[in-house]
Amino acid sequence: MARDQIDMTPLQSRDELVAWFEAGSKPESEFRIGTEHEKTPFTLEGHRPVPYEGAKGIGALLEGMKLLLGWEPIMERGNIIGLYDVTGGGAISLEPGGQFELSGAPVETVHQTQAELMAHLAQVREIATPLGIGFLGLGMTPSWSRAQVPVMPKGRYKIMSNYMPKVGKYGLDMMYRTCTVQTNLDFSSEADMVKKLRVSLALQPVATALFANSPFTEGKPNGYLSFRSEIWRDTDNARAGMLPFAFEDGMGFERYVDYALEVPMYFVKRGDEYIDVAGSSFRDFFAGKNKALPGERPTLSDWANHLSTIFPEVRLKRYLEMRGADGVPWGRLPALPGFWVGLLYDNDSLDAAWDIVRHWSAPERQALRDDVPRFGFKARIKDRYLFEVAKECLILSHAGLRRRGRIDHLGRDESRYLEPLERIIECGRSPAEEMLEKFNGPWKGSVDPAYQEYAF
Repeated sequence: MARDQIDMTPLQSRDELVAWFEAGSKPESEFRIGTEHEKTPFTLEGHRPVPYEGAKGIGALLEGMKLLLGWEPIMERGNIIGLYDVTGGGAISLEPGGQFELSGAPVETVHQTQAELMAHLAQVREIATPLGIGFLGLGMTPSWSRAQVPVMPKGRYKIMSNYMPKVGKYGLDMMYRTCTVQTNLDFSSEADMVKKLRVSLALQPVATALFANSPFTEGKPNGYLSFRSEIWRDTDNARAGMLPFAFEDGMGFERYVDYALEVPMYFVKRGDEYIDVAGSSFRDFFAGKNKALPGERPTLSDWANHLSTIFPEVRLKRYLEMRGADGVPWGRLPALPGFWVGLLYDNDSLDAAWDIVRHWSAPERQALRDDVPRFGFKARIKDRYLFEVAKECLILSHAGLRRRGRIDHLGRDESRYLEPLERIIECGRSPAEEMLEKFNGPWKGSVDPAYQEYAF
């Protein structure tokens, strides 16, 4: 979620950081589903990046959305950089290269996710089409160089852009050229959090393979099925990855707090000012030893903001965020919440999923995660292809959604949202492989047709 948190109470003890997470636990009856998706704006004419400025820019798009929706603008230094629904609904925000993100409201069923998505797309089209703007549903921009992509006017992105090249090869690509869809899900207790975190971390490569959708860079095949996933392997390994400690005895909120305290910070926000503290640890800040803010101690807002700059494959906040999937066309977006809700919100499916992954070692999980961007379903773990694991997970998810029994107005349960994934498993090819076949066949070696076929 893009809005920076505001709670200026100075922190006194590590226990408060742990309590912050614990406050996320809720009874199963209150479990919700949050879905966030990003899409790349492009000019309908010429398929170029859309600048922030100008009568047909992204700023104008946000202004139009503000008038249409009546949502509150999020401003920074006089620029509109997002919108939020004050009634507790969703929010719209901008990623560094103008990727347009909807952070959906917390809803009870995948049917509601689908309804929210359809409403959002209708609203966006109403404003964007007259501005000559379309949106692309891929995990990475297929034809633009990094230099072509505009920079959005957000202070935190400037700090991150300066820091990224120091800590990895692909950080700027991650910021400016990738899109994802993620699902945020609840836990009922610390033990429930740990179980869901372990299952979803181990199985994140399954989602990566099912949604792999970024095989092109600057107009050519890049040798990967999910180059977006490969980018995360060399963005900043101090804040990304598979969290091997989560599988060790004694895992809980405290252990995650200790991990987060060591992750290098990017910024501290004071008023409208972003103070660059990139590379310093939160632990030192906590002890009043941050060079940029000598003697000052962090607030709960600083903690919440810091946690939003950690990027493991599954992120713990006051809920769990599934982060392994490429952005996809709108018809496939509800499949991601569907997949994870079926696995994690049904106890029988969760137990069965744990049985699949419980004997995998940390090096095996890591090797699978390392192989999946290039090999997709053909990646292996122990003596199995990931394809077999994915097939099994889809069956479990389907059964979980059926048992949940949340019915729409036509009497259908949520398992129908898995249909796109079931088709992928039936044909045995990830979306990226299908796209590469088109590139080498009917597209005649051009990625340009993607702007029609994979547009929202």
